[in-house]
Amino acid sequence: PSPGVIQLCLFVFLGTLLLTNAAVNASRLLHSRLLNNVLRVPMVFFDTTPLGRILNRFAKVGLNHLVHISSLGTIVFLSNIVFPLSPSMRLRQGYLHAFLFMFIGSVCLLNRWLAVRLQFLGNLVVFFAAVFAVISRNSIDSGLVGLSISYALNVTLTLSFVVNITSQLETNIVAVERVSEYAELENEAPWVTQDWPSEKWPEAGRLQFVDYKVRYRPELDLVLKGISCDISDTEKIGIVGRTGAGKSSLTNCLFRIIEAADGRILIDDVDISKIGLHDLRNRLTIIPQDPVLFSGTLRMNLDPFDKFSDEELWRVLELSHLKDYVAGLKEELQHEVAEGGENLSVGQRQLLCLARALLRKSRILILDEATAAVDLETDDLIQTTIRKEFSHCTVLTIAHRLHSIMDSSRVMVLDAGKIVEFDSPSNLMEKQGHFYSMAKDAGITHESETSF
Repeated sequence: PSPGVIQLCLFVFLGTLLLTNAAVNASRLLHSRLLNNVLRVPMVFFDTTPLGRILNRFAKVGLNHLVHISSLGTIVFLSNIVFPLSPSMRLRQGYLHAFLFMFIGSVCLLNRWLAVRLQFLGNLVVFFAAVFAVISRNSIDSGLVGLSISYALNVTLTLSFVVNITSQLETNIVAVERVSEYAELENEAPWVTQDWPSEKWPEAGRLQFVDYKVRYRPELDLVLKGISCDISDTEKIGIVGRTGAGKSSLTNCLFRIIEAADGRILIDDVDISKIGLHDLRNRLTIIPQDPVLFSGTLRMNLDPFDKFSDEELWRVLELSHLKDYVAGLKEELQHEVAEGGENLSVGQRQLLCLARALLRKSRILILDEATAAVDLETDDLIQTTIRKEFSHCTVLTIAHRLHSIMDSSRVMVLDAGKIVEFDSPSNLMEKQGHFYSMAKDAGITHESETSF
């Protein structure tokens, strides 16, 4: 090949490389901004936004190339020498508007609609190029005439390419607009603030709710309507109530997953609304109803930040009654856990979450119906371990089975977002109020209650 061809190929390659690199960098930047922001939006966003819509926003960040260099050169040449291209731009707008008819007509008909009009415009360009060549035959070089007519013959394909590529660009720009929309969503409260508590906070684990009110969204009614109570350190509190009473909302408020509409929550006399979310959530431990596990090793699921030794991990596995199972695995702590823990039973997943809670050694433990999905034998194992290993902690237990909270220090009975009863199980059974009615429905009589 001649030196000119080599240079052309080199420049085309460099241009394509630079354009691709810029597109990748732009996509990476958009993805980073989108991911960082979405990970910090309030939980209500995920409650009101379909997961498929969120995934769709992440999947459409990249852009295709806009115009091929040679086609762009052709358009520039024709626009300056042969024929103004404003009619083709108007056709492009009409083509975009015609997208509406794709739902009622055939795509083939739409393409023919565009092709006929572009061919007509291309034929006009060829006609006028030939007419101008004849008129100016004495003043224009014959080579330039031949070049103009050659370019004019290719104008139909070029116009079709430009209309399609600009239409695709407008469509893709919509994806960027949607990404920018999610990248600018309002975030949760600051992750870290200057008013952070001491490293040992909370030392005692005292809890105070002061006329606490909360709603999930500004336009909705209150779900907690003035909760006020004092919970001493090391108390074991059972929380019960009918469906919709506000039990899970109470635990969400402790982690500030939903923020207060009014009132305060104090932990060891520290207003939790004044500290960063990371400092707050890092000092509390919850064992949820649905165990949360990730794809990776058992060790990673127990200690994702490598803060503990293998000896400590084996100790909590023994306390959670998983030591024999893990020891029987070929790779022991390096055993691979499937996504969501699908290669473990529900009981084993819950016990693994219990082991993770034992490692954290928080002064406040929340059990959000942690034994609702496990059998009675696993339930007994979990309750026995909690009574022994968390005896020095404040424990809040949202009860699915009333048997599991009959030995609590006190039981909080919620109804329609309010505390209607709050006393020891024995006193509540004697009052024969809301708790007595629930216990009776569960088959727990006054006589059998004394055995707990």
